[in-house]
Amino acid sequence: MALGTFWKKLSRTQLSIFIQTFSLIAIFFEGYDQGVMGGVNASPNYVAEVGIGLPDGTITNTTHQGGIVSIYYLGAIVGAFVGGWIADRVGRINGVFLAAIFALVGGALQAATQSSDFILVARVVTGLGTGALTAIVPVYIAEVSSAGHRGGFLGYVFIANYLGISIAYWLDFGLSFVDSGMSAVRWRFLLAFQCFPALLLLAGVKFLPDSPRYLASVGRFEDAKEVLEHVRGITGPEVEKEFLEMCAVAEGAKPSSPVQFVKVLLGRATNGDHLGRRAWLCLWLQIMASWTGITAVTAYSPVLLKQASYGTIKQAVGTIISARIVDRLGRRRCLIGGSFGLFLVNLIAASLYEGSIHNPSKASSFAPAAVTMLFLFNLIYAATWGTVAFLIPTEVFPSEMRAQGNGFGITGWAIGVGWTTLVNPIMFAHLKSRTYFLFAGLNLLWIPIVYLFYPETADRSLESIEAMFSSKSPFYSKMEDAYRAEGDVLAVHHLSSSNPPQVARKLSHEHDQDFEHSEKASNNV
Repeated sequence: MALGTFWKKLSRTQLSIFIQTFSLIAIFFEGYDQGVMGGVNASPNYVAEVGIGLPDGTITNTTHQGGIVSIYYLGAIVGAFVGGWIADRVGRINGVFLAAIFALVGGALQAATQSSDFILVARVVTGLGTGALTAIVPVYIAEVSSAGHRGGFLGYVFIANYLGISIAYWLDFGLSFVDSGMSAVRWRFLLAFQCFPALLLLAGVKFLPDSPRYLASVGRFEDAKEVLEHVRGITGPEVEKEFLEMCAVAEGAKPSSPVQFVKVLLGRATNGDHLGRRAWLCLWLQIMASWTGITAVTAYSPVLLKQASYGTIKQAVGTIISARIVDRLGRRRCLIGGSFGLFLVNLIAASLYEGSIHNPSKASSFAPAAVTMLFLFNLIYAATWGTVAFLIPTEVFPSEMRAQGNGFGITGWAIGVGWTTLVNPIMFAHLKSRTYFLFAGLNLLWIPIVYLFYPETADRSLESIEAMFSSKSPFYSKMEDAYRAEGDVLAVHHLSSSNPPQVARKLSHEHDQDFEHSEKASNNV
């Protein structure tokens, strides 16, 4: 059986499980690679091998150590844009396949590291693969999901991110007992293990169908309709409407050129699509997510420093909650409610830390409440910002550049995480626990920004979301006015099932001709 037709033999439920499984594997890789360097840096053999410290594991060159870790994020930014651009040209599945090759090669090179320069190159290669996977897979999920379940689907998949981080921690814990943690196996196996999910992707992702929206954007309308009907498991007016919307939007679509991308990047895209505005919304959404305080809480919590995997469990639970509420409450309510909850938690946590500093004798009595705040912070963040910040960038770009556009969100994530990781030690050195008061204030600031500028995309088709950005105004209220006026894609294009788009009429005509030919052949027999 050909790889590209295997999915046709599956039922709707089986196909859904198949798609979720390989999406989970891709996001698991991203999570694992994000968490693995903590254990690698703790290996004395690695520290000596790459020349960042002494044979006993004492790190003497923290700048060099940080450079090896952070260069991965540079690779991820480039990989997100390049991988997204490729996926918009050759398809989501082919894009994932190529990204998995880079992920596999990068993981193998890291495990074979012989020097500092060696691992720097290997980290860049891995970053290219990870960035591409993180840009393409959420877009693929968004494009195969129905409007009412898009957020939940992505939310469940992102559980794999925290699972990957947790597995990295637990593997390091187990390997630390090999030769008292001094063996090269400790860090080389940690780095080599990431090749396993990459191999699984290479072996199985080609069995999946491509996104119906990508297929429609490149003129493969018959294939798009077949995939759409299969992933929905039904045929009828609802699926027909979704297909006609895809056809209507695809008729006027043109592949984005590198020149257009540069214009978007520089904020010089001046057409009516307002692509530059979308790019900045995605970029700043991820930066704001990083400045909720998540990196500081994860890195500086006294509990998490000793029980790292405890944090991943909390975040995984929060992601499950997000999968249940993000479509019901909507993106904006999740972000605004999440910011207010994180404001309260940061405020209470800062007050508790201040109380323990000024009343050392009562510090032990403050500890349970502090641990509770840490638990609530991770839970609230994962249930709101942790999912929505990755979801909105997959929804607000047109099909012909959706994967590439999602790269702006990944760039915001890399900038936000890199920025906060860099300045957190400085902030805590000078402000100490009062840093949490700063994060509390920032979370309050995010509320009016989200309320004023960010669109509501829940329970709306990807094609109808385009209407919001026909407004010249960046304000949410004006985008809603534009959606009410132009959100009915078929009505705007004066189309219906009886008056379909030209491409759909052509498809129907070709289908009728094929039927006539088969009827004549049957009669001749």
